[in-house]
Amino acid sequence: MGRKDVNKKVLYRILAIFSSLYVLILTAFVVWMVFFDTNSLRIHLELKGQIDDLEKQREYLKEQIEADKKIIEKLSDPEELEKFAREQYFLKKKNEEIYLIEYEDSVKLREKNED
Repeated sequence: MGRKDVNKKVLYRILAIFSSLYVLILTAFVVWMVFFDTNSLRIHLELKGQIDDLEKQREYLKEQIEADKKIIEKLSDPEELEKFAREQYFLKKKNEEIYLIEYEDSVKLREKNED
C-alpha cells in the first residue's frame, strides 16, 4: 500500500464523517443558534453590554443619592439652609442689600461659556 492509498483512505474517512447526516444537522443547528435564533449569541452579547451599562448607571445613581442625603441632612439645620439659600439663589432678608463681587477672571470665564 503506497502513500497515495493511505492519503486517499484518510481523506475518504474525513469526508465520510463530515458528510454524515448528524454532522450536517449539528452544524446547521449551531449556525442557527449563533446567528439567526431570537436568543442568538449576538443578542446575548448586546444584552450583556446593556446590563453592564445599567449597572454602572445604578452605581452612579447610588452615589448621587448618598450625596443628596448628606445635603438634605445638612440643610435640616436652619442656619445651613439660610446659608445655602443665600449662596445658591442670592436670597436676602428684608431691608438687606447684597453686593455681588466678580473678579475679572470669573467674568471672562462666564463670557467664554456663554459663547
